[in-house]
Amino acid sequence: MDNQRAKDIVSYPVMVDVTYNDMPIYIEAVNENNNTAKIHFLDQPENKQEVSLNNLIEH
Repeated sequence: MDNQRAKDIVSYPVMVDVTYNDMPIYIEAVNENNNTAKIHFLDQPENKQEVSLNNLIEH
């Protein structure tokens, strides 16, 4: 996923179906400088991670 698409998803008022390692996630923020995103798994909102945008897949 590219930076702009990830930022668009973060700003949408409706949730977009995105996965990381085949698990549904929520994108909290995008770090353009590092091409990463702060995410959490939908079933684990307390488990935040910073991952590469390349590993995020929009469905």
